[in-house]
Amino acid sequence: MMDNKQLVSEYYAMWNSHDFSKAEQLLDNDIRFHGSLDIVANGIEGFKDYAVILFEAFPNLYHAVEMVVSEDNLAAAYVTYSGTHAGKLLNYEATKKRICYSGASFFHFKNGKISSINVLGDLHSLYKQISQA
Repeated sequence: MMDNKQLVSEYYAMWNSHDFSKAEQLLDNDIRFHGSLDIVANGIEGFKDYAVILFEAFPNLYHAVEMVVSEDNLAAAYVTYSGTHAGKLLNYEATKKRICYSGASFFHFKNGKISSINVLGDLHSLYKQISQA
């Protein structure tokens, strides 16, 4: 069984490979995910649907993990997100601009899996980068 830091590492490897076939191994069936775009997803399928939204907007989205701190059944990660805004995101049409912004994710673990993730992202920076003006 993986420890919590390994689970976080594998979670971001899943995002960066754009391959969610390991989701069932890493995520609790009833995962509660609150993404930085203020979208809540419940369950593994809801989580995968959220990933589709992000990859449609940023097909080359990359999560650079800067730091992970873990204690008991909790972990936090500081991450830099980068990619190209190639598809519509919320009310923002594709700009083809390169984006880079920071965020922090807070993980809870249960029975050797990730049971919840709350992500805070610097949306002001992101929206400033993808605005048409």
